[in-house]
Amino acid sequence: MPEIEIVLVQPLYEGNIGFTARAMKNFGFTRLVLVDPCEIGDDAIARASHARDVLENAERMSLREVYDRSDLVVATTGELSKSVCTSMRMPYYRPSEIGSILEGADGRVSILFGRENWGLNNEEVSRADLICTIPTSEIYPILNLSHAVAIVCSELAAIPRGTYRLAGKIEREALIEHFGSFLERIEHPEHKRSNTLLMMRRIFGRTALTTREVSTLHGLLRRAEWHLDHRDTENDNI
Repeated sequence: MPEIEIVLVQPLYEGNIGFTARAMKNFGFTRLVLVDPCEIGDDAIARASHARDVLENAERMSLREVYDRSDLVVATTGELSKSVCTSMRMPYYRPSEIGSILEGADGRVSILFGRENWGLNNEEVSRADLICTIPTSEIYPILNLSHAVAIVCSELAAIPRGTYRLAGKIEREALIEHFGSFLERIEHPEHKRSNTLLMMRRIFGRTALTTREVSTLHGLLRRAEWHLDHRDTENDNI
């Protein structure tokens, strides 16, 4: 199965960090990453209870380092795009749907949870491969951080062992870069390119691309580029 890690981005309260460690261990997850957390002391240890080992073994790193080493990044958010024309937080999936996407895959998957007061910002979300949201009541839609982690972990706990490996981050970024240069070649409107590439990132994220699939897409782009380079010759032969 994929190596799933829970990433807390600038958590504000040590109690929530401890409760998160406990919730993770309840469902068999032990990989906790902390990005610029608050001070961690006795309260976090007490809340972690028998998951103190998860808390004490938590890695600390920058969000950039998380993105660089992960094969797939999932951003959790309660703020959603209202239209498919706005790709920042669209399309979005329930935790159970994320589980279905990851079935049969191997590789490092990072699940990002944002700050308790305002979540993840647009820049952080824009780099993610998938968007996850937990359906909540309009009466009171705000979940406690550790509760949100518990819900996501419960849905991912039953993912079967993987049979194929996801394409790595470097491979996917190279493919997106190739699509970017291709958009320039075909004179795709410049003001639409960044949004188009963001949509491509979301498509690649939910399809959980394999190395073979990435290679095939590169081949198709190169074939199209070859025809662009030789179109004058082809026209002369008609």
